[in-house]
Amino acid sequence: MTVVVDAFAGLDWLEHAVFALDAEDRLRYANPAAEQWLGTSLRMLLDKRLPELFDSQARPWLDQALERARQQHAPCREYDIRLCTVPHRQQLHGNLHVIPLLDHPALPDGLLIELTAVDPQWKVVQEEQMARQQAANRELMRNLAHEIKNPLGGIRGAAQLLEHELADPALHEYTEVIRSETDRLQALLDRLLTRNPRPQPGWLNIHEVLERVRQLVSAETHRAVHFRCDYDASLPELLADRGQLVQVVLNIVKNAVQALNGQGEIGLRTRIARQVTLHRKRHGMAVQVDIIDSGPGIPPALQPQVFYPLVTGRAEGTGLGLSLAQSIVHQHGGTLDFESRPGHTVFTILLPVQFTPVAESA
Repeated sequence: MTVVVDAFAGLDWLEHAVFALDAEDRLRYANPAAEQWLGTSLRMLLDKRLPELFDSQARPWLDQALERARQQHAPCREYDIRLCTVPHRQQLHGNLHVIPLLDHPALPDGLLIELTAVDPQWKVVQEEQMARQQAANRELMRNLAHEIKNPLGGIRGAAQLLEHELADPALHEYTEVIRSETDRLQALLDRLLTRNPRPQPGWLNIHEVLERVRQLVSAETHRAVHFRCDYDASLPELLADRGQLVQVVLNIVKNAVQALNGQGEIGLRTRIARQVTLHRKRHGMAVQVDIIDSGPGIPPALQPQVFYPLVTGRAEGTGLGLSLAQSIVHQHGGTLDFESRPGHTVFTILLPVQFTPVAESA
């Protein structure tokens, strides 16, 4: 085994974690950065399979990434991933790079694994760019809605006048279709034109919000959707608008219900997040809420625009639920993010403990 370690000794100086696996995906080398991150030594890591070092949520897709790289004899990359080690529960938000070694003399048919953490500063810049883009999109939507409202009123009025002129009552069915569809469009435009009211904060327990949503959705689905609740009872209270947070969680949970076709399990998890940066402001403590479903996932092509208004993957959807949810969370000084792959989608809400509500920028 010394031969393998010596063969990769040139990687010891790298700041990011690097692993070398044999043909059975068992660890044969880990650089010092990997040892430090995992909180254990190379001697303790040897012969373990890489996916076994992480929690159960990461293992299936890690196995798939390793197998894909080996079968295709080509590098495999996974971006914007989140890993949690076991048993030390170290968190990593970063990118995965799997490189087949093929004819490497020390590890024939082995794999080289690189895990690079996402730069927190890059994440902050990305969030700010997204916020500016969404503010511009909301303003565009409102301007467009104003331009559409006047013609809609004229169409509806003309349909009513036409109905009075039609001698055949059977033709009234068509004018009724015109009226009902213009009313539906009018309701959609009204939602686009309505600005979110400023939060009316009060002290609350986030679990009361989650339980309220669970009760509402359970009643609507006649308990066909089951909830798996994993709550941290030590969470502090938040200064937030109860009604608006219920709306945020309800919008996300309803999307999960639709992804599960009305049957399945949704996870509600709460944790404390420490030393987080939200909107360029450092917070010693924040409340983290994860909403998890095992549906088909958000299509990759749709993921960059998922919070934009009128963007939806469902024919019957309006594309306003997630846009509204993110706007409310931002008003509370927090962030709303997600990660999604087939069989596992997580929306994560981060809300700072003790904050001053932020006015909407758009």
